[in-house]
Amino acid sequence: MEEAILRVKLAALKSEHRDLDGAIDALLEAPAKDQLQLARLKKRKLRLRDEIAEIEDRLLPDIIA
Repeated sequence: MEEAILRVKLAALKSEHRDLDGAIDALLEAPAKDQLQLARLKKRKLRLRDEIAEIEDRLLPDIIA
């Protein structure tokens, strides 16, 4: 049961991470760049990456051979 919940959360986090890519790209292309907003989005994206990695580690634990 917990694995199913983690997989749903993982999919949501990956989707948000992709959405942030688009938002960051749009901000970079805008003539008047909002540096503060850009920094916030990048920071959020890094936090999401860390959360994604943590969940993936829980779902696929390292196997020491």
